[in-house]
Amino acid sequence: MDQSTAIIGSFADWDVRGLLLFVVVFILVADYLKNRQPANFPPSPWVFPIVGNMFSVDHKRTHESLTQLSETYGDVYSLRMGQNWMVVLNRLEVIKDALVNQGDSVVDRPCCPMRKDKVHELGVLTSSGNIWKQQRRFAVSTLKYFGFGRKSLEPVILEEFSHFANDIANFKGKPFAPHLVLIKVVSNIISTLVFGHRFQYSDEKFGALINSFDKISQIDASIWSQFYNSFPLLMRHLPGPHQTAKSLWKDIKAFVTAEIEEHKKTLDPADPRDYIDCYLKEIQKSEGQANNTFDEENLIVCVMDLFVAGSDTTATTLRWAFLYMAKYPEIQEKVQAELDGVIGRSKHPTMDDCASLPYTNAVIHEIQRMGNIVPLSIPHFTNRDIQLGGYTIPKGVAIIPNLTSVLLDKNEWETPFTFNPGHFLTKEGTFEKRAAFIPFSAGKRLCLGETLARMEIFLFFTSFMQHFTISMPAGVKPVMDSRFGVTLAPPPYDICATSR
Repeated sequence: MDQSTAIIGSFADWDVRGLLLFVVVFILVADYLKNRQPANFPPSPWVFPIVGNMFSVDHKRTHESLTQLSETYGDVYSLRMGQNWMVVLNRLEVIKDALVNQGDSVVDRPCCPMRKDKVHELGVLTSSGNIWKQQRRFAVSTLKYFGFGRKSLEPVILEEFSHFANDIANFKGKPFAPHLVLIKVVSNIISTLVFGHRFQYSDEKFGALINSFDKISQIDASIWSQFYNSFPLLMRHLPGPHQTAKSLWKDIKAFVTAEIEEHKKTLDPADPRDYIDCYLKEIQKSEGQANNTFDEENLIVCVMDLFVAGSDTTATTLRWAFLYMAKYPEIQEKVQAELDGVIGRSKHPTMDDCASLPYTNAVIHEIQRMGNIVPLSIPHFTNRDIQLGGYTIPKGVAIIPNLTSVLLDKNEWETPFTFNPGHFLTKEGTFEKRAAFIPFSAGKRLCLGETLARMEIFLFFTSFMQHFTISMPAGVKPVMDSRFGVTLAPPPYDICATSR
């Protein structure tokens, strides 16, 4: 009896082992068959089953990992993140070939489950097709109507600088952290265009909004986001930072919804005050039209997108600017000397002064190059098969333009890893913008806020250099490390701003 039981148990053990072996083999074969690519698909590092190359990349310094991989696998190579393939583009010629020469084929955005769960693929930044075309066209025309990228917006920017300068002057040269105040300053410009008013720096709801966007930026660029986008059915039910991001989006949505409701109460379609008023008017006008994409849900997402596009990148650039000026006081002195000689200290800078300030303009461009604010741009998506770098990239693949590989390319810049304003100066000392300067990406998905960002950076930077000298606190050396997120930001730091 005991022997019979042992034999039956042995067979049972083998049945369980056999079943487990079959399940494992089945999963591996199914994973291979599902994710295999055409023979001429770009090369990739060795792909692990199920998770792909998720652990082949340092997600705290993703842009550096992707640039290093190009040294082994070439300017066009592929990665599989979980169940999703993506193709990484490196170097100027390759990126321009894709985004400019074949722009219509890569103009869409990939479906991102994490963002889809939050905003349903609406808005202007990550939408595709008819939604993107209508929303971008409307955003560009409406913001231009309110002075976006035009001289009429200069007084608004300079007025905001005066609030900022008063706030900084109160520190009387003592150390302060510029992070939050800078993003509030820059956010108030887009707030004026979108909401029709600015916020006090002490406004707690405004501060909470800024903090929420900052936290979401970090989570969206983390490995948690990669897991969520690869295994959404599982991750929707698991705890983690991804759940925090979804909760923060709800708070931001509530903030924007409250602003829209206030606008509804006082809306005059004949005299729109800002972007929200114009959008509410467009909803009424477009109601019942075929292929209409204008509704309140899209308005909420568009406002959130404009807020991000119009504040985070510019504020981060200015944080790098302060840090570089503190690290290189001799460069700061040359900027101030040029400003004093061309503008003086009593007159406000204007965009018309830009052409007369070649060295200052070169410094600003070098800050943007070295700061490398959006190192991987925003992913694109092929809507048809394309040929790129000798490879075939089929329809339905995410495209990652690695801007880092261009802005720090040793073949494009004499000293790519050194802060050198000379990169943008001719032998005669005149300013020269170079083809490899693409911090706002390229093609039809070129950053929507580029014109505003360039105006804000120039006016804020020159105004600040006119009135203050930046230095590190006594005994502290500047740390030029970076914190990877949707934007590449410097670590938190304190500086001293002494009135000139």
